[in-house]
Amino acid sequence: MTEKRQGNLILVGFMGTGKTSTGKICAERLGRTFLDMDDELVRRAGRTIPEIFAGEGEAAFRAMERSLVRELAQRQDLVIAPGGGIVLNPDNVRDFEATGTVICLTASPEWILKRVGSDTNRPLLQVEDKLGKIRDLLEKRKPLYDAIPRQLDTDGQTPAEVAERVLAVFSAQA
Repeated sequence: MTEKRQGNLILVGFMGTGKTSTGKICAERLGRTFLDMDDELVRRAGRTIPEIFAGEGEAAFRAMERSLVRELAQRQDLVIAPGGGIVLNPDNVRDFEATGTVICLTASPEWILKRVGSDTNRPLLQVEDKLGKIRDLLEKRKPLYDAIPRQLDTDGQTPAEVAERVLAVFSAQA
């Protein structure tokens, strides 16, 4: 696939919407580097996300995340999958929009639970009622996700199917 260089491709959305799996496929097809922000933060901190949350708190994690957004927004030709909470600071989305194309992946609470319900590396889901927690978090973040103009629903779709749709939106931005 040939494409014009048009800045980074950033896939935002709640956990379990397919950012990482879709992002890897998009990066391969575009011949770009894929970067999962949570993986990069873990690598830099030398601790897992649950360890960071437990030891330093969510605010410290969000500060690390903000610093990484500033850094990545200055780079080019990346496909980036930020963590689901990236939208909690509007400056993060604004910085990414300034230098790239931001696409919000969405999914229903039921699909999210199917995808991440058994993942123990999700500190916000270490509760008894996982579906209730997902619904609660989605409701709180809904206005933040809804503010992103480019939205793609991923319910019932494979990462390859979502990637096709993402790449169509991305190439239309050129």
